[in-house]
Amino acid sequence: MRILFLSGWYPEPPNNGSKLRILNLLRGLAQHHEVTLLSFSDDAQVDLAASELHTLCSQIEIVPANQFVPHSWRARLGFFSLTPRAVLATRSAEMEKRLAQLLANGRYHLIIASQLGPAGYSDCFQGVPALLEEVEVALLRERFTQATTLRDKARHGLTWAKQKRYLNRLLADFRACTVVSEQEKSLVAEVLPTYRDVTVIPNCINLAEYKSVATMPEPNRLIFTGSFRYHANHEAMTWFLGEVFPLILAKAPDVQLTITGDHANLPLPSLKNVTLTGFVDDVRTLIASSWLSLSPLLVGGGTRLKILEAMALHTPVVATSKGAEGLGARAGEHLLIADTPQAYAEAVLLLWRDPALRQRLADNAYQFVAEQYDCAVTIPRFLALVERVADV
Repeated sequence: MRILFLSGWYPEPPNNGSKLRILNLLRGLAQHHEVTLLSFSDDAQVDLAASELHTLCSQIEIVPANQFVPHSWRARLGFFSLTPRAVLATRSAEMEKRLAQLLANGRYHLIIASQLGPAGYSDCFQGVPALLEEVEVALLRERFTQATTLRDKARHGLTWAKQKRYLNRLLADFRACTVVSEQEKSLVAEVLPTYRDVTVIPNCINLAEYKSVATMPEPNRLIFTGSFRYHANHEAMTWFLGEVFPLILAKAPDVQLTITGDHANLPLPSLKNVTLTGFVDDVRTLIASSWLSLSPLLVGGGTRLKILEAMALHTPVVATSKGAEGLGARAGEHLLIADTPQAYAEAVLLLWRDPALRQRLADNAYQFVAEQYDCAVTIPRFLALVERVADV
């Protein structure tokens, strides 16, 4: 089968959860189908010659991404539209042109649009069957439901209302869609009660790629992995450094925290005992050399690939309930969960003091990932869905 895969992320290097998911899906598809990748990219220096994607895709096309600039004239006009501002302001004429060229000869049996950005070009699909891969609605919904001021409630309420209307209209162009967890599936059912074909395809990792990472953990080292360009990551570290880390340092002053990823020059409450690495090509060694991994998220949707990666590297995780949401991991067996500053600090200190508990959690978590989140388990489910939607 010939598949056109639309991506909002150019998936190399796979340095965030979205890219890693897309790359793993492409690896699975390439085993059985001929895939063309049409991808946005915000990097003008993409090196196609050195790309693994050439072994996976018969053709690769890259379109420059239009960044959302809230104060641009296009974004301001969005205030007067029923369509979300970000959709209007980032619409790409170049993407429309490339789609028209690729679909002109009618050679594709299926279009897979990864996430809502590329899905917004469904009006260009020319009747080709389509699958919307990874619908996520939790973050926008939570911004509305958790707003505390009248101004924020009005602003986020308007955004959420526009998004629901947009999703209802958009999904009419797709035979099916996927989500990453049962929680997201329930939210989609709440927003789109008449849309029935929603399949849970969890995030996954290729466990074999993590077995070669061999390093000893440092007892005083904590790690958080995640770009601050995703608002939820910056909010998580603001909370942790402002309210949790001082409680930890009061009991264990030698504990160090490493934060990886693009920090976007955003402020943090304190940088005492903190190392900001910026972008790291491969974070696996840093994770494996840490005593534990943090996931103190307060908002957001989906499931956390950062948690799955830590578990695959035998690094225990301390998470909030939101951080662990959607995984099905059990507190006290696969990870520790805490939601107040005091409880979170105590969970970190407990693992710091108890190597036996650390080892037990690490072993249980690794087995959990192997059984439920290895690509060998999840990709066949995705491929079966692809065949059903294409119906060729």
